[in-house]
Amino acid sequence: MKNDASRATLQQADQLGHEARATGGDHAALKLWLRLLATSTQIETEIRRRLRERFGISLPRFDYLAQLHRAPDGLKMKDLSRQLMVTGGNVTGLTDELEREGLVERSDSPTDRRSWIVRLTPAGRSGFEAMAAEHEQWVLELFAGLDAKAVQQLHAQLGVLRVHLTRLQQNTLTGDEA
Repeated sequence: MKNDASRATLQQADQLGHEARATGGDHAALKLWLRLLATSTQIETEIRRRLRERFGISLPRFDYLAQLHRAPDGLKMKDLSRQLMVTGGNVTGLTDELEREGLVERSDSPTDRRSWIVRLTPAGRSGFEAMAAEHEQWVLELFAGLDAKAVQQLHAQLGVLRVHLTRLQQNTLTGDEA
């Protein structure tokens, strides 16, 4: 009986993820941070699963294609690396794979002989657009537990928090007090 209760508690903790770390005595801000982290992880896990099952693609590859889709004239590989927040080696590996699959193409940069410009091929563009349309529907489905007003309010409040965090980070870099 005790083992069943322990197993149920562990199973519940697994479902809660990061949020399971919170205790009743924790500050509300800590509980909120853990809930945001748990929710974000849960959504990302589901999106990753659906991308794999439906399109046979990883989230990093989807993100790579999304960045190029936003830049119809293409991006330098170093800019793509910066936007994806990954190393140049990661971008080179993805570019090699996606180029072999006919989804992206590389060309010399007209302004920098040392750089490549990467852009979507027509097949890459149409393939990504099909994935993006489904991705958008998945996000709408995953957030359907909140009404439109709650989504807007949460978006606004998280925006306020991001501005605050940006100021704190800038103050840290300049040595100013918050």
